[in-house]
Amino acid sequence: MDWDKLRIFHAVADAGSLTHAGETLNLSQSAVSRQMRGLEESLNTTLFHRHARGLILTEQGELLFDATRAMIKRLDAATARIKDSEEEVFGELRVTTTIGFGSLWLAPRLARLYEKYPDLKIDLMLEERVLDLPMREADVAIRMKEPSQADLIRKRLMTVRMRLFATKEYLDLRGAPKRMEDLAHHRLICQNVRSTQVGAAASMVNALMSYEIDSLLTVNNYFGVLQATLNNLGIGVLPEYVANDFPQLIPLLEEADSGDIPVFLAYPEELRHSKRIGAFRDFVQDEISAYRKQVKNQRFE
Repeated sequence: MDWDKLRIFHAVADAGSLTHAGETLNLSQSAVSRQMRGLEESLNTTLFHRHARGLILTEQGELLFDATRAMIKRLDAATARIKDSEEEVFGELRVTTTIGFGSLWLAPRLARLYEKYPDLKIDLMLEERVLDLPMREADVAIRMKEPSQADLIRKRLMTVRMRLFATKEYLDLRGAPKRMEDLAHHRLICQNVRSTQVGAAASMVNALMSYEIDSLLTVNNYFGVLQATLNNLGIGVLPEYVANDFPQLIPLLEEADSGDIPVFLAYPEELRHSKRIGAFRDFVQDEISAYRKQVKNQRFE
């Protein structure tokens, strides 16, 4: 099958318009239309329903578009590997992680990565959905459980725990809980157990709810939980690492914590030799080493 026709078909299907596809490809509308007719004739099928408002893919067109989309992603992967064969670290790096870890731990530390590699262009995708790394929805992932997708290189980075925190101002006003039962007299700030999150965190919140807590504020991400806690609204359920960057937060009731939650870094096997991946991996490991040293020093102070 003629790759040039497939390339043009993909642009047309993506744009939904011969004109817009032609502008993207620097081709005239008539040239694009001629190529699409030729492709339909070679396949002996109709790929588009033509309407006044644009083009809509037929069922056969959808099948071909799925195939060309996969081909484009594989070509992007090959292009990234070719570019990374140079000694310099540059170009786009798509990083996916959870909203909590990305906003509270990773993003505040990225300045040091940019200082070392100013030509990097990082696309930080924060969401709870697990993106498909082999299909290049992202280049590298940091997840709160071991990735199950095939053909991935995985590295366990560290473990974290969810803890209860409150500010000194809040505790001066409402008093510090001495035992779990005291939580009934405080407002709890947490993620809703029905929202997508690490199972250990949801289990922790479910356990806390058993103490008949009357006042509750739920937020759909940990950045919101942090902001509410810092503003003295109550006792927040937060990852333990926030204590290093927000010393005004005081940990409470160690027996309430979630237990260890593993943190993994993963990337596709085909990007094993990527300079960008290597630079990001080393940066994260260095930051984790610094974090551990800081925690150790605080324990001995």
